[in-house]
Amino acid sequence: MNASGRDRLLSAAAIAGALFGAVTVAAGGRVLFGGDAPRAAVGATVSFVLWFNFLAGFCYVGAGVGLWFRQRWAVVLSALIALTTLIVFAAFGFHVFNGGEFESRTVAAMIFRVLVWMVIAWVGFARMKRMR
Repeated sequence: MNASGRDRLLSAAAIAGALFGAVTVAAGGRVLFGGDAPRAAVGATVSFVLWFNFLAGFCYVGAGVGLWFRQRWAVVLSALIALTTLIVFAAFGFHVFNGGEFESRTVAAMIFRVLVWMVIAWVGFARMKRMR
């Protein structure tokens, strides 16, 4: 920890989570509420994945803010975000396996989301444990 009592890694995780959430809400909102042009630009979206990611973006921001203020609930929220994203990713896989249309970039995006939130949750658990 530095002189101000801030753990730089936890602070970085908090900022990354909150920024990732803001970008997720903006991008998802543009596709969901922006009309035909933004929807056409992203191709074959899977609506339950799009809605989940959009709504989860608000949780990302909340988790990031909570981590910034060293709230233990934010660590639990980060782990729940990782877990629910993994569950939605599995449902997406079921959708694809059953012949549903999808964009291949959704696969990469979901892997990225799961990994980001697993790392943020891990950092949160590790750092909060050290702060007891």
